[in-house]
Amino acid sequence: QVQLVESGGGLVQTGGSLRLSCAASGRSFSNYAMAWFRQVPGKEREFVAGVSWTGGRDDRTYHAESVKGRFTISGDAAKSTVYLQMNSLKPEDTAVYLCAANQFLTMSASWDYWGQGTQVTVSS
Repeated sequence: QVQLVESGGGLVQTGGSLRLSCAASGRSFSNYAMAWFRQVPGKEREFVAGVSWTGGRDDRTYHAESVKGRFTISGDAAKSTVYLQMNSLKPEDTAVYLCAANQFLTMSASWDYWGQGTQVTVSS
């Protein structure tokens, strides 16, 4: 059974930093994609950042325009683990952040596997 478990959320002031972690178990995603989405009540799930692993041949990372320069996704393909370093946080970054895994990277929310999410709250 595949499980994605997120950690690292919390409450931070504007301008602060947080680092989220996501560990996948139950199968390997070393040649798949993993990503971070976020969701606020009443809104659709939003792509934040993703990494596409191809066994080291052409690994790529992608970041939404709204977080470029502030957030950085990284990970360890062999461990099927991803991280999201979030700097210069703003109140509008407040959301539940969800980890996802899929055969390929897409910015739509149609991913196969999802974690339960971790709350990030940025106070003004």
